[in-house]
Amino acid sequence: MLWLYRFIFIPVLVVMAPGYLRRMRRRGGYRENFSHRLGGHPRLSKKSADVRRIWLQAVSVGEMLAIGPILEGLRRDGVEVYLTTTTSTGYRLAMDKYRGITAGIGYFPIDWWPFSARAWRRIKPDLAILTEGERWPEHLRQAAQRGVPVVCINARLSDRSFSRMKWCGPAARLMIAGITRLLPCSAQDEARFRELGVPADRITTTGNIKLDVQIPLLSEAERGQLRRDLGLSGGQVLLGSSTWPGEEEAMLAAWRLTRERGVRCSLIIVPRHAERRVEVERMLVKAKVTFHFRSKGPAPGEVEVLVGDTTGELRKITQLADVVFVGKSLPPHAEGQTPVEAAALGKPIVFGPGMGNFRLLSRDLIDRGAAREVADPSALADVMQELLRDSSRREALSAAASAWRSENAGAVVRTLAVIREELAKLTG
Repeated sequence: MLWLYRFIFIPVLVVMAPGYLRRMRRRGGYRENFSHRLGGHPRLSKKSADVRRIWLQAVSVGEMLAIGPILEGLRRDGVEVYLTTTTSTGYRLAMDKYRGITAGIGYFPIDWWPFSARAWRRIKPDLAILTEGERWPEHLRQAAQRGVPVVCINARLSDRSFSRMKWCGPAARLMIAGITRLLPCSAQDEARFRELGVPADRITTTGNIKLDVQIPLLSEAERGQLRRDLGLSGGQVLLGSSTWPGEEEAMLAAWRLTRERGVRCSLIIVPRHAERRVEVERMLVKAKVTFHFRSKGPAPGEVEVLVGDTTGELRKITQLADVVFVGKSLPPHAEGQTPVEAAALGKPIVFGPGMGNFRLLSRDLIDRGAAREVADPSALADVMQELLRDSSRREALSAAASAWRSENAGAVVRTLAVIREELAKLTG
């Protein structure tokens, strides 16, 4: 089956390349170290006999932020980590945050035999770690050929991925057969992996490391300065977090209804993909509102709408919000973005019915009274204005979110324990 994967990989890559390259061009930043995509990683210095090296792959910004405590724990253990990512935003964030505590930072190679093998020859890890949905057949085969264990941390299967893997049958086993230890986010993910054939003795459910996220809190002075820099008025703040097409219009409608009901408030929109700024700007011009893009620096004065089109600032911006809408959740979107950071900050959370990537997590938030689900943009507008007009309802959601986060902590400790077990086997 692997030979079939290798055979069809290039034709599929050729078909997909134009769209992939256009997306890379829009997002920018991919020219730097593009050779890494072809396996051209730097040759790392020779390891000391008592030092273990881990190759850790984290796909983008969310995963990069989540692995911080893992990297710190491994650094304290004297373990060397070579960190790779897939996106240019993930790469920039990794360089900003982790350059001083890693052996190197690069892009994950295209999962084709020559490129993957070349990267493995240069990095030479003792252990490989993949995060969340990163399960690459060639990468796993290269690990198996070298006798290198692979640990998949924070592992999850969305509704769509699970359906596809069940449909693929034997082909799906290419993405799980080479995993030494699988650490699912939840009991649902564990059940799905077991249904796909992962042996029970390889699975340890550790929970979601993103729930252990430690977000530096802004001081009152810093919050005030950030509000001024963003051009926000003195009223309340609605936040559309990681929005997708159609959701910016829904947030604008919710903001307008709230203002019509007599609530003074500003709107912040943080698109999931910053390269959509032209599209978002057209919408705002058509809507005849005053706006400012964060990427242009401090706002010259107060504006009605702020567009957060920079990388790595969502956690700071979320601290200014009175109510947070979690994107990619209103129809036709069905997968959802993570509500974890908003919950960790104790913010009232609203999302649509399409939270497929976080179905159990979002349902738990609703059941605990920490989030509200809305069916469509009209319901979103009603709930948003209702919450901004009723501080007691906001406070109840906020308290429930904080309690939920506290009760679900500990995944980082459990994850590090399993990684250390695997490292101990190498020295045993």
